[in-house]
Amino acid sequence: MATDEKLLQEMFENAVHVGHRTQKWNPKMKKYLYGELSGLHVIDLAKTLDCFNNALTFMSKTISEGKTVLFVSTKPQSVKLLEELATQCNMPYVTQKWIPGLLTNFATVKRRIKYLADLKEQEATGEFEKYTKKEASSLKKTIDKLQTSLGGVQELKKKPEAVFVVDVVRDKIVVKEANKLKIPLVALIDSNSDPSNVDYPIPANDDAMKSLRYLLGKIGEVLKKKPSKTK
Repeated sequence: MATDEKLLQEMFENAVHVGHRTQKWNPKMKKYLYGELSGLHVIDLAKTLDCFNNALTFMSKTISEGKTVLFVSTKPQSVKLLEELATQCNMPYVTQKWIPGLLTNFATVKRRIKYLADLKEQEATGEFEKYTKKEASSLKKTIDKLQTSLGGVQELKKKPEAVFVVDVVRDKIVVKEANKLKIPLVALIDSNSDPSNVDYPIPANDDAMKSLRYLLGKIGEVLKKKPSKTK
């Protein structure tokens, strides 16, 4: 396993420490910041490392116990990375528009997931042939639409035991729903974030591809080693 010094160097080389412009900061992030440089806030990587290890320990334990972590990010540059990470860990994910109530009104969302599964089964078994071309075409469009919004959670049978979010500012509704249900939340928190709503905050640059690729890659290295199953 890499030494702390090596990990800190890797984080620095991958711009994990680079925050937003100072005028965009959230004062609640003060304790995680090292200082300012050229009008940007600089994140304290020593604190990032401690928080990262804490978050990884929690997620590893959660997955090894057969529980579910829902991975979420609607930030365009992170979509492919997050889908790859969730797939590696055999966990559900949301990378398109968040469906309001996915957590707080899961019973309703679950019915939509079942409807998607039923339509896909009907299409696979040739049942669409009993419909007119127009009706079949309409149903296929419905499948495509539902697949886009629900495809990553179609195996989710109940509410997840934890949620991981890449950008808590962009996906604030996810944070709000997880908080309301007291579902443990793990998240990257940039200098413009509110860490008070996150159970396992990871102070880090949540915008740059280098940072996202590095952090999500590290999470994948740790979590994919754990036995897991999606509930």
